Formats: sequence, structure tokens, C-alpha cells
Amino acid sequence: MRILSIRAKLTAWYTSLITLTFVLAGCIAYGLLSYSLKRDTDAALKRFADVIVQKTRFVDAFLPPAEVDDLYRRFFGFAPADRHVDLFDPLGRRDPHLSPSQSEERFLGAQALKNASQGLPTFETIASTGNNPERFLTVPVMENGRLANLIRVGISLENIYKPRRRFFLMMAYVLPFALLLAVGGGWLLARRALKPVDPVTATAQPISDEHLNERLQETGSGDELDRLAQTLNHMFGQLDDALHQMHQLSAGTALKLQTPLNALKNELEAALSSQKSTAEYKRVLKKGLKAIEEINHLAEGLLVLARADTGLLRLELRPVVLKELVQETCEQMQDMAAAHSIRLQLGALAPISLRGDRVQLRRLLLHLMENAIKYTPVGGSVTLTIQSDDPWASLKITDTGIGLSKKELRRISNRFQGRTDTRSGDEKGLGLGLSIAQTIAEAHGGHIGVESTPGQGSTFTVLLPMNPSRS
Repeated sequence: MRILSIRAKLTAWYTSLITLTFVLAGCIAYGLLSYSLKRDTDAALKRFADVIVQKTRFVDAFLPPAEVDDLYRRFFGFAPADRHVDLFDPLGRRDPHLSPSQSEERFLGAQALKNASQGLPTFETIASTGNNPERFLTVPVMENGRLANLIRVGISLENIYKPRRRFFLMMAYVLPFALLLAVGGGWLLARRALKPVDPVTATAQPISDEHLNERLQETGSGDELDRLAQTLNHMFGQLDDALHQMHQLSAGTALKLQTPLNALKNELEAALSSQKSTAEYKRVLKKGLKAIEEINHLAEGLLVLARADTGLLRLELRPVVLKELVQETCEQMQDMAAAHSIRLQLGALAPISLRGDRVQLRRLLLHLMENAIKYTPVGGSVTLTIQSDDPWASLKITDTGIGLSKKELRRISNRFQGRTDTRSGDEKGLGLGLSIAQTIAEAHGGHIGVESTPGQGSTFTVLLPMNPSRS
């Protein structure tokens, strides 16, 4: 099944709408024309009958045919061949001697007689032997409050039917031309409306993963197509950033994994190159285990980000005493701090408990402490404190490291950005640690803030909602 183009669909909709409008307007006009002609005919019959009643009220003989013809011409513009002017007695019997009409109907209908007895006129449409029905008006003539006789006047409805037929034929002749005009106009309008889409399509086609930096041109008109171009440009920008970040993630992860893997490889090769003592083999195995722990730590962090991005990160919430968690984590990180000649110390630790996932909160602390140690020069210090900032539990990690510039502060939450290590001058670190920590904090309903002065150090503050019960 062939799918119609938007241009063809717009043309079809435009044509359908114009046709429907034309037909609806024609029907309304036809109805108004019929109503107007009928109303004018009834009004003329009423005035005609009133004159007949006035002229025949005080005479015994009916009006002569010539005078009746003059009255027809006066009210209808012509004198019909068949005069429909009749006089009836109160019982509804026609008097052929006083009626100039050639009608063969000798009696009035029951409804006309009933209305006449109440002094009311009656309009009737009656079929005739001709091509068109006839319109009649029966008017009672009252004398001293009593019905003296009735006068009925009428005229053929040819003057109504003939204009209606002409109008209908005219609409039938005009409709095909209106359809052609609608199709042509709709096609031209659709073509003109969609013309700006062609350059957008031409520009968008060559854009690929290698050319996501290209952008669609905007006309500046602010119309729907301009908004579409803006939306696509925004999408291309996001895709470009995401692709760039993915490349950085791949390269950075490879670099991050390379260090422990190379260390493990070198130790194993050295151990296999010659016979070693049992103690030496244990040392090699311990170093290998440490390298594997580093790799596993990185993999678990990446898994946290992946689950958070897909909405699958689940927390096992239980009561957690922050003081105990910080002391345990600090003890675990002492070896790393000693290896970098950094003093890892505890400050004031308020006895605060909250509901949280102990494993994830420990991972949060590990990443923040690793970053603090990594970017603190030899001889520096990293201090952990806990305090209550109702309704938050405030956990601070303060270092005397290299600090962060304003530019680094703006991009600090980018999980793929690196920082410069003053010890080596190299760009290192993925920024994954802070991103993982921020993700865990947000999953607990909190967030992480940072204050930093270049050359003096940084303070990362983790704010977590407190449990009402405190230990």
C-alpha cells in the first residue's frame, strides 16, 4: 500500500474542506432562498386577500376578472391564466356564480373551516394537475362577530420552484470548477508551505555520527518549521555531547582499567619468570587481589550509573549510623592515604542515624575520599565531619588539595570530564567518582555541594534527609 506524501494529504484535506464548505453553504443558501420565496409568497397572498375582502365586503357581486387581474399584477407582478379567487359560504360551499376562479373544488377542507370559525386564516399547499403545486390562503369574512363567508385566494408555486431549480442547477455547474480550483489551490498552498522543508531535509541527510556538529539553518521567522529546526539542532547537540561523552568514557575507562591490569600483568610475569618463595607468591597474590578489587570497584560504579540512567537503581533502606559508617570507611582508606603521604583524619562526628542503603552510602564515601586523596599534594590532609543541619544530615569531606577553578566547578558534575593532578601534571580521572556519588545521594533524596578555592583545597558536602530518630 502506497503511503501518500504530506503534500498530497494536505491537498486532499484542503479539497475536502473546501468541498464540504461549498456544499454546506449551498444547502444553507438553498434553504434560505426557499424560505424567503415562501415567506414573500405568503405575505403577497395575505395582502391580496385583504384587498379582496375589503372590496367585496359591501357588494353582492364579486370583483370583475379585469380588476382581479390588476390585483394579481400589483401583488405578484403577473396575471395568471387560472385565477384562484373563490367565495365560500359559512358551510364551506363554493359559490360558482360569485367566484372568478376556474377551480373545480366545491368544498373547503375541514381544517380551513375550523380555523375560519375561530376567525383565523389558513395557508395550504395543494397538489394540482400542473407541474407545480399551488399555494392557497383562506380568509374568513366576519360580520357582527359572525362568520359571513370565506374568501380563498391562491397562486401556482412555479415562482418558488423555478428559482430553486435554477439555483440548484447553477450550484451543480459551479461545483466541478470549485473542486478543480480547490485541488489546484491546495496543491500550490501545500507546495509553498512545505517548500522550507526541502532545505531542512537536504541539510539533515548528511548529518551522521561524524558530523553531529553541523546545524540546520533557521529562517528567523519563528514559525513551526523554525521551531522544528531549533528542536532538531538541540537534539543534534545532545547527541553530539552524548557521543563525545561515550568516547571519553570508553577511552577513560580503558585508561582506568589499564593501570591495575598492567600492575597485575607485571607481577604475574615476574612471579613466573623464576622460582619464588611462598611469601613472595603471597605478596603477588595480594597485589593481584588489590588490582581486581580496583577493577571491580570501577565496574560497580559504572553499574550504578547505568541502573540510575535506566531507572533500575534500587536501594535497600535500613537504619544507618553515619558515624560508624564513616569510621569504617576511613579505616579502609588509610592504606591509600598512607601510600600518598596524606593524613586521613576524623573531625566532629555527630551521632546521626538515617534510613539508607549502607552499601551504596559506603560507595559514595569511598569515591569522594578517593578523589580527595588523589588531588591532595603530599603532606596534605583530608578531614571528615558529620553535623546536623535539620532536616539534613551534613557529611563534609575537606581536603587541602589543589582546589577547583571556576571552569572546573562548572563542569564538575560531568561524569566524563577529567582533572589535572598536580603531582603529575597529567589530565587524569574520569569524573566518574563524583557522578556516582551524586547519583547515590540523589537516590536517597539528597544532593552534593562543593566549595573550593584554587591552591587551598575543596570541601564536598553531602546532604542527606535525616531519620527523625537519632542514636
